[in-house]
Amino acid sequence: MLCIGVLLQNIINQHVEHFFATGLVHRSTSRTQISLYPIIKKRGLCYNPRQDKKGGFLMSDTPQKNPALRNAGFILFFLSGICAISSGVIVSILRDRFGLSFSSTGTLLSIMSAGNIVAPMLAGFLPAKIGMKRTVMLLTIGYFFGYLLCAFTGVFGLLAFAFLIIGLTKGSALSNCTVLVSTNAEVRTRAMNVLHACYAAGALLCPFLIQAFLGLHDRAPMIGIALAGLLMWFLFIRTESIEERSLQARANAGARKADGETTIRSAAAQKSEVSTPAATSSTTEVPGGTAHTAVDNRYAFLRDATFWILTALVFCQNAAEQSVNGWLVTYFKSEQILSGSLANYTVSIMWGATLIARLLIAFVIPIKNLYKALSVMGLSLTVLYAVLVQMHAPLSASVALFLFAFAMAGVNPLAIAGVGQMTSSASMGVLLSTAACGAIIMPYIIGCIGDAVSLQAGMAANLVPCIGIFVLSFVMYRRTKK
Repeated sequence: MLCIGVLLQNIINQHVEHFFATGLVHRSTSRTQISLYPIIKKRGLCYNPRQDKKGGFLMSDTPQKNPALRNAGFILFFLSGICAISSGVIVSILRDRFGLSFSSTGTLLSIMSAGNIVAPMLAGFLPAKIGMKRTVMLLTIGYFFGYLLCAFTGVFGLLAFAFLIIGLTKGSALSNCTVLVSTNAEVRTRAMNVLHACYAAGALLCPFLIQAFLGLHDRAPMIGIALAGLLMWFLFIRTESIEERSLQARANAGARKADGETTIRSAAAQKSEVSTPAATSSTTEVPGGTAHTAVDNRYAFLRDATFWILTALVFCQNAAEQSVNGWLVTYFKSEQILSGSLANYTVSIMWGATLIARLLIAFVIPIKNLYKALSVMGLSLTVLYAVLVQMHAPLSASVALFLFAFAMAGVNPLAIAGVGQMTSSASMGVLLSTAACGAIIMPYIIGCIGDAVSLQAGMAANLVPCIGIFVLSFVMYRRTKK
């Protein structure tokens, strides 16, 4: 303790005059107060006002949760919800405008999902080549250019490219926002539900925006959503800058702590060498072993059966949810359940139910057994989807859709939360990339069945991933119960 006290006193003596000169320390008759809040606030670093009621800030060398980055993740995912879910309405507008077949429409939706699966892979190796900030700039600009292309061309090849880069941005936003929130949240399950509630809020808003833009011009919806994507791009750049400064501040704090520990350990080592001169002769292989262990620990989730069951569960959830998101408006128009602009608002029905359910799960309904809750949700959404595809009256179909979306709402955030301590950039990249294959395969299958038989038969095929959600959730429930 005496050594630590002397060390801290030396550091204060060396730097206190610099603090006075820069205005970070205010002279006081009672004490010297270090007030770093303006800089902390400007840089988006963690600040806890309870640490000093008089306005001071106590720096900590240990990594802290950063509420600024968590909240940025919420805002960014809200904007991504607007842009991503708009694709289901936009593809219906494009089908009516250019006379696309069911299989062509399904191909566009599948290409978007393919971009969604490629995005985490690109995010894994591009930072080493071009840097993290440039990677974020590259992968999150797709909403802007993609929807802009949809506004000004009807060439199928260009539309396919547009939906590909829209999917790239969707996947990149999901991966980045998930990591931002999960690593900076005190309660991961609640934070993940709030994150997906923000996405649902954006999705709920998009049909109203599109309908408002349609009153201006038939190209206005695509241009308006493109501008929302441009706003998200600017905010991503800003968030990345905040995160870089936050990480640099933590690194500097860690370096200062390491320097202090080195000074103390050097004195202890000199004393130790007097009594045991050969004490350090058997540690030559530690660095290599430590590195090997670090690599093994980084990818330990690949050997965990729970990780792969949850990945399969999210695969089925993506397949079922993306199929409904992408095909719902077209299906309601094709089956004449709802016509014209009214069909666009089915997206609002679905995502309104999703928003309510996720907020209830986050703040009202306690989840005591994660996999039991997922099993109940899986059974409920399977039954409700079977009812939905049998409905042809507008009111009954809308009620069935609302209840189905309500049952589906908690599956993704709870499954992601089930990954628990395995959550990392590597694990999320593998999980999201693998699970996104469901969103590629199922919309295309529905389109092919729609051309060969009927769109209702294609939508009925979506019962398969719904059943998969229930079965996999029940398997996890039984495993944990044992």
